[in-house]
Amino acid sequence: MNSRIQRPFPVTPRRQRGSVTVLMVIALAAITMMAALALDGSHLLLNKTRLQNAVDAAALSGAKTLSQLTGGTNIASTTRTAALNTLTLNANATGNTELATAIGGNAGTFAVVELANSVYGPFSYPGPANATYVRVTVPSYRLTGFFWSFVQSLGTPGLGNKAVAAMATAGPSPTSPCDLAPLMVCGDPTQNSPSTGVFWGFHFGDLQDLKSGSGTKSAIGPGNFQLLDFGSGGSTIRQDLAGGGSVCRSVGQNVTTQPGNQVGPVSQGLNTRFGQYSGPVSATDYPPDLIVSYSTPVISNNSGTLQYKGQNVISSGGTLTAGGKAVLGYNDWLASSAACVAGTGSGCQSGGVFERRMLKIVIGDCTGQNNGATSIPVLGFGCYFVVQPAGGTGGTSEIFGQFVQECEGDNVPGPNPSGSSYGPQIIQLYKTYISNSGTPSTDS
Repeated sequence: MNSRIQRPFPVTPRRQRGSVTVLMVIALAAITMMAALALDGSHLLLNKTRLQNAVDAAALSGAKTLSQLTGGTNIASTTRTAALNTLTLNANATGNTELATAIGGNAGTFAVVELANSVYGPFSYPGPANATYVRVTVPSYRLTGFFWSFVQSLGTPGLGNKAVAAMATAGPSPTSPCDLAPLMVCGDPTQNSPSTGVFWGFHFGDLQDLKSGSGTKSAIGPGNFQLLDFGSGGSTIRQDLAGGGSVCRSVGQNVTTQPGNQVGPVSQGLNTRFGQYSGPVSATDYPPDLIVSYSTPVISNNSGTLQYKGQNVISSGGTLTAGGKAVLGYNDWLASSAACVAGTGSGCQSGGVFERRMLKIVIGDCTGQNNGATSIPVLGFGCYFVVQPAGGTGGTSEIFGQFVQECEGDNVPGPNPSGSSYGPQIIQLYKTYISNSGTPSTDS
């Protein structure tokens, strides 16, 4: 028997009909999936960026408000309101319609605001009484799906709802100031232990003579009245004491003293902070502080002893008294300023600016006697609350201030959180950390 020759099964054009349709269906499905990824993915990333920007701004606003409310009442609720208001304002900006719709006029249910006394947490609301850090969290911002729902219908596992989340943490960071007042106090380089509340020999609330007058012995040396040379004599002193200076110094650098009393420039510049204007200064350029009240008659320096109505002035935790009677000082100003920021205060100056009565000055190493103009090393920077205006005569042109641990700065913030710092500080954003640890969150 002859074997049959095996021939391939003939494929005719009729038998190939429909194969292109199958390929087209598969291709269209793939294109649809790619379109979903491109359109929904870009929409997701865009709204994540917009949300993060709004949350960052809210955290910064909350931390800034928190720093201004120290010593006041309703601190947590006022801070939360400020953060949520900023979030809402950002949502109502041009291009953020979808975010504004999601908030729906009720930011309190959209975002969570929490406070802590450490950047590492734990964060909560209302948080601890000494809170300085603010965290704003939006756990879920639901977004419109274009091809998202279609892809979900295909049974794509783990796709979930189309939503983004964001969180931001803000708080203080030490900085070297660039708006230094041309003043210096002499510090003790052997007495600096911030953890125990000692800063170059100074303690919180200490009342000091920041600029001596005629007849008062200066710690710097003969001919010096604790003024520094930052430029062109009296005009620069007036401008810098009014708050218009832009002098930057760092720890370890040297500063040069400015001999002479400079009575006119000192009083003309400093007293703008109290809403008192004379000479070439104006409220337009140099507004007053929020609170300008002070005790009268004023404090005086009696042979090195600071007195009020003939009684020695005593500071206890920032509160001043003399002979058992109250003298308006830092704590009084702090409570009044916090009330002004919260919108519940009295005596608040129209057009006033927070912390105008706070001076950033050099703490120098004045070891040995220095005559005339001399160069002195910078140990650090101190924040001083100005108790009263400067007088207009040689003997009364003194500046009295209380040492304050922290105040607002104006330079570049430091890279790391600081637990026990002092001096000028600036509000900045930080990584958000998992509570009580140095491990950053994956969404910060």
